[in-house]
Amino acid sequence: MQIVRDLAGYSLGRSDLVRRAMSKKKHDVMEEERKNFIYGLDDEKGNVIVPGCVRNGISEQVANAIFNQMMDFASYAFNKAHAAAYAVIGYQTAYLMRYYPAEFTAAMLNSFLGNADKCYAYLRFAKGLGIEVDAPDINLSEWKYKVKDGKIVFGLGAIKGVGKQMVESLVENRRSGGVYKTLMDFLERNTNGSLNKRAVEALIRAGVFDGLDGNRAQMLAVYEKIMDSFTQKNRKNIEGQVSLFGDLLEEEEMMTISYPNLKEFSHKDLLFMEKEMTGMYLSGHPLDEYEDRLARSVSHKVSDILTEDHSILDDVRDEASMYADAVLHEKDLKDGDRVILGGLMRNITRKITRNSSMMAFLMLEDLSGVIECIVFPKAYEKVVSELKEDRIVLIRGRVSIKEEENTKIIVESIGNLEEKKKKLYLRFKDMEEARMMVKTLRTVFKTFHGEMPVHVVSSKTREVMQLSRDLWVDEWSPIVKMLEEKLGEDNVKVVES
Repeated sequence: MQIVRDLAGYSLGRSDLVRRAMSKKKHDVMEEERKNFIYGLDDEKGNVIVPGCVRNGISEQVANAIFNQMMDFASYAFNKAHAAAYAVIGYQTAYLMRYYPAEFTAAMLNSFLGNADKCYAYLRFAKGLGIEVDAPDINLSEWKYKVKDGKIVFGLGAIKGVGKQMVESLVENRRSGGVYKTLMDFLERNTNGSLNKRAVEALIRAGVFDGLDGNRAQMLAVYEKIMDSFTQKNRKNIEGQVSLFGDLLEEEEMMTISYPNLKEFSHKDLLFMEKEMTGMYLSGHPLDEYEDRLARSVSHKVSDILTEDHSILDDVRDEASMYADAVLHEKDLKDGDRVILGGLMRNITRKITRNSSMMAFLMLEDLSGVIECIVFPKAYEKVVSELKEDRIVLIRGRVSIKEEENTKIIVESIGNLEEKKKKLYLRFKDMEEARMMVKTLRTVFKTFHGEMPVHVVSSKTREVMQLSRDLWVDEWSPIVKMLEEKLGEDNVKVVES
């Protein structure tokens, strides 16, 4: 505060008042002191208590600028005790992250147990550090996340519909009776406890029993019958109902329950099951198989527009005392610039405007982050058929960059990446004519360059030739219509492969 006393001639008492107001972020007190700082303060008898900046030869404009800087600083200034506490925590955090990254990340996961978005962000953060994360496993997992052999083991507490008391009971049973060998073994040893059908279904769908016999489809088909058999047996034992032949026959029937010959769900369905039960994709990501195609088709990743996952990962890094709040990347993107993004559509909501038109909001998730997209009425009419939850798409649109708002994408068109690949066939009289026309159209092909292969066909010889990769075109561009007008609709065909 020495500079304050020097500039405005503050007495020690007044400068201490300003210091306390800054440390406690009392902007109203600071604002009251502005006049005294600039023009000074006299007592009732006219004696000067604070000369002020103007009396000290500093212009009113400069004095205001200096005080504005002090106001800005007051927004994040700490008193010494507060700053010291943050310094200690910051040092401890840095030490733990440096020498015990897996344990530290597991602790952070446990602090947000039940918050799927935060946990998923920390799991991605861990994988980014090279820390392996084991999927939920009935023979390894406990209620909370833990570290085993340098790996983070998934905590069962993150699964919806699974209670803590139940998990602690089955873990204790595992400790005392050994690992679970089959689903039937697990159900037999735990049916007497707090286990219920809803919880077992959630565990199966989350992949907790994937290391045992059978697949998820088979387990979901028989678990209720197995549980009913054990429940009936336990009830009879409790009631003291003993039938020499009846019980033996029923037990024999129960023990012969076997898995039906069912094929496992598709990888995508398994991932969506995991997301439904935990809020996270555990054994992969629906976009993994589209990664190469997305890389060739998009102009930007979400992380090129926002620092990695604006809404989640920045919070993670901030809580770990490592990074500041999310800011825009220096990618030369300006408000209104056009981009092509690819990913998974989720959280689609539709709204009716004041003009009784439809519009939509959605989140687009790629492998680098998540960004909000807005579909205004004019575009909505064009893309309504593509607005389906969990569909993998390419979105063309404009970047909306506004102060004090999260960056968004204004959608212009949506293309379905899950559709079969398409090929464009152009028919000519013979190959000589085809080569001449391709040479003429080369600039057009390159202008609308994309992922759809182009073939030329000779009507005379039936010969088919695929054009080079640099002459492939964008199936969502106007080039097909342009070619139909130039060559005739009968000579231009788009075929699904």
